[in-house]
Amino acid sequence: MTDILADPHLLPAELRPYLDALVRRSRTVCGRHLTSVFAVGSVALADYRHGRSDVDVVIVVAPSLPAQALRELAESLAHSSLPCPAAGLELVVYNSDFIAAPSGAAGYLMDLNTGPLLPNRVSFDPADSSAFWYVIDRSIAHETGRLLYGTPVRQVVAAPSRRDVHAALLASVREHAGGEGHLGDNRVLNGCRAVAFCRTGRWLAKREAAQMIAKSEEHFAPLIDTALRSFEHPRTAALALPTTDVRAFLAWVGDRVDEAATRTVGGRPRD
Repeated sequence: MTDILADPHLLPAELRPYLDALVRRSRTVCGRHLTSVFAVGSVALADYRHGRSDVDVVIVVAPSLPAQALRELAESLAHSSLPCPAAGLELVVYNSDFIAAPSGAAGYLMDLNTGPLLPNRVSFDPADSSAFWYVIDRSIAHETGRLLYGTPVRQVVAAPSRRDVHAALLASVREHAGGEGHLGDNRVLNGCRAVAFCRTGRWLAKREAAQMIAKSEEHFAPLIDTALRSFEHPRTAALALPTTDVRAFLAWVGDRVDEAATRTVGGRPRD
């Protein structure tokens, strides 16, 4: 069978057959309306860990895609139809007109979560979801998105404004501070990545960001080290992190993001 993936050698070997099948099914359902398919998240940041990481995928389609095709796509890519070898698939479909302009909204046409360790969920209404997840993913996509098929990422995806990214990061910190539905290590490592972004203006892999923050913030180093060791385990064997310490760390993260946000005016850092 002819390769359909762009640069398959750059993808984790465990995911290549799955992503190939995902792209093929997307082409079958969407036809000429399909613009691009690309990976974000851990695959894009070269930090995918088999047995721990999700596969995060964005599909961009023409505005003329029939609504029924979205339901067909959800059925075709569900874990029961196409078994996901990772912890789960988090897939978002966008209208090409929407994603071509900066936005702080969720704005998706379809959001699909499926896989062995994810609760199956599909939404066709962006009002169902908190916008911050999608803003962060689009920011990562513009910077580091890994093309799987179609038009190159930066020709398709506009970067959200810095102001919208900071607002999304603050919302993310509040979500993780609640703790419900999130592993302790992921709460800490996402916090490290948020602060690293505020300091550098770039998206780093979770482990790289954690090492940066642990080096500069020695009082948090033991907690971050435990989170990193936990991150080496499958999700079902994650280590327990002290709740009080995690909350204190996330409060500190929120303050750092808030400081970065106050230095931003109209989406641009102040001089």
